[in-house]
Amino acid sequence: MNNEVQISQSVAVLVDGNNIERSIHSESSKQSTMLNFDTLIPRLLVNRGLNRLIYFREGKNISSKLAERLHDKYHGSVRPCHKSADIPLSIKATQLAQKVDTIIIMSGDSDYIELVSHLKSEGVRVEIAAIESTTHHLLIEEADYFHPITSDDWFTLKSPSNKRPSKAQVKKSTKKKVTKKTN
Repeated sequence: MNNEVQISQSVAVLVDGNNIERSIHSESSKQSTMLNFDTLIPRLLVNRGLNRLIYFREGKNISSKLAERLHDKYHGSVRPCHKSADIPLSIKATQLAQKVDTIIIMSGDSDYIELVSHLKSEGVRVEIAAIESTTHHLLIEEADYFHPITSDDWFTLKSPSNKRPSKAQVKKSTKKKVTKKTN
């Protein structure tokens, strides 16, 4: 007899991109640090199925590489927001409440406390994934589960190495050569 439990849950992951990015940049002290979805998403899902992955981001300057990667790997999408992601993410979460078993909100913003409470009253399991040090404690308490995002879940982009030195580098190396010749 097989005593293994089969889990058949549908999960939507809704990302407040600006909040998560600010938290990661603050924690890592680097503006070029980004989420590693390839390690994070499987860890969040465990044995559950991904129904939706939507990355909400304020502003028009959204990386096309991120959008392409999320689409190709997870059939996800990036949604630009006029101001903050709070309202569009909340609207989408309430629309999905009848279509999924679990909603994972990637944000530590206390603005989502009422949304979490509402979704739970609709019978949806609500989980929060965020940097613990920048997540409001009431949001963690209200959620059914909290997934701490750690340095294992992000990476830092390396600045591209230019084959041609910058003007400042050329000036600096020229000064060194001149100094060496006069000594």
